[in-house]
Amino acid sequence: MLLAGLARVSSEVAAVRSRSAKVALLAGLFRDAEPDEAPVVVPYLAGRLPQRRTGIGWSTLRNPPAPAAVPSLTVAEVDAALTAIAAVSGKGAQGERKRRVDELLARATAEEQHFLLRLIGGELRQGALDALAAEGLAAATGAPPDAVRRAVMLGGSLGAVARAVLADGPAALAEFRLRVGRPVLPMLAQTAKDVDEALDRLGPCAVEEKLDGIRVQVHRDGSEVRVFTRTLDEITGRLPELASAALELPVDSAVLDGEVIALDADGRPHPFQDVAGRVGTRSGAAGLPLSPVFFDVLSVDGRDLLDLTTAGRHAELARVVPELLRVRRLVAGDPADAAVRAAAREFAAEVLRRGHEGVVVKALDAPYSAGRRGASWLKVKPVHTLDLVVLAVERGHGRRTGRLSNLHLGARRPDGSFAMLGKTFKGLTDAMLEWQTERLGALAVHDDGWVVTVRPELVVEIAYDGLQRSTRYPAGVALRFARVVRYREDKRPEEADTVETVLASGGSAGGRAGSDGS
Repeated sequence: MLLAGLARVSSEVAAVRSRSAKVALLAGLFRDAEPDEAPVVVPYLAGRLPQRRTGIGWSTLRNPPAPAAVPSLTVAEVDAALTAIAAVSGKGAQGERKRRVDELLARATAEEQHFLLRLIGGELRQGALDALAAEGLAAATGAPPDAVRRAVMLGGSLGAVARAVLADGPAALAEFRLRVGRPVLPMLAQTAKDVDEALDRLGPCAVEEKLDGIRVQVHRDGSEVRVFTRTLDEITGRLPELASAALELPVDSAVLDGEVIALDADGRPHPFQDVAGRVGTRSGAAGLPLSPVFFDVLSVDGRDLLDLTTAGRHAELARVVPELLRVRRLVAGDPADAAVRAAAREFAAEVLRRGHEGVVVKALDAPYSAGRRGASWLKVKPVHTLDLVVLAVERGHGRRTGRLSNLHLGARRPDGSFAMLGKTFKGLTDAMLEWQTERLGALAVHDDGWVVTVRPELVVEIAYDGLQRSTRYPAGVALRFARVVRYREDKRPEEADTVETVLASGGSAGGRAGSDGS
């Protein structure tokens, strides 16, 4: 497939408003694609690079060479070139990357250059396109849309599903089932402002503690254990404690969903940054002791439990996982009963007293909806925060001279772009300033000497006191007294909060407008 065809469809999809028209355009693109091209075509459509990080900054993309007159560049050639550029390191790496990027751009037409510059620079992100692309794949191959969506959830990648279906037809979807050793997208939670609202919305439910750790999916197959993050990255070698705990369970195989946390001598949780720092240590060397806490089970000894109810899956979890390794919970069988509601409120209050984030309230009759932010899981947190994406950063002055300080914050629009909601430099420690200066410098795509525009890849958790009307910002609102809580490198920009979520929060102080489901 020529890159020109992909660039043209990307532009046309962005230009039309009709959902059916977008799907038809994507279906046509899939019909033209070879199976092995699908794992590249799909992320390119959404504005993502399979390489994730290439080391290409804004300075490398400046002053591109004259464009080619005739399209000849294929999607496969672009992917190979970017893979090679990502591998460049050592002395003179920046110059070598510039040389290779210019070689690539010189082979691209003007339309292709425009597409590539936006793709590499992170300005093409259209996360909302994934769902449309799944429908387009279904239309192109005659596969049932629901079957395609389920395969993506269980296969973890639309690109992998597309390659299989384009090669072997709809029958290939049967291969995408829950398998021990292959991670699935985690089920996520929506937000409720308080426990009472959650009880009203769900009916009979379980109220579980919400832990401030790293979401993990643990797969055990005999004596082999593999551990994955919520973004499906494997981190087995970094967490030997989880492997040991999984091997002690009375099962031959299992897939478990939970969190990894760290507790101090008094049983209170260590800060998230401490846990993230330990998990980020690739050597797996001894450091801060971590503990797994499981809240769901997806498979046991070859039995797929995804379609069981919450109550049914928890019965299996309790059968195979000791209480010490299970999340604390309270079953609210009759939320209309005043005593039950009072007990649920007290449980949530006790969770907070023990230093945890809040609670997740789960409908007892709900199946496990892999990859979806379903209405049957509702999280309740007292701190009013948002997960936003850093769009730009201003150079500091005074004691912050030489550092990147004031963050420009954005929420996701329906089309996958971002709307700025405000700025903040509050809450940043010296260590965070040093870290963000280096990290955001690597993401820079433009620098006017004061404001550094960055690729919208870094998610940051922001606390705020409410919303206020604003004509300065595109969503019509701005954050009041925004301050940084922590960076969330465990989250992708596609998981950041939406403008719709921000507006729905109304600035009330009860409940976090977040997007994680742990």
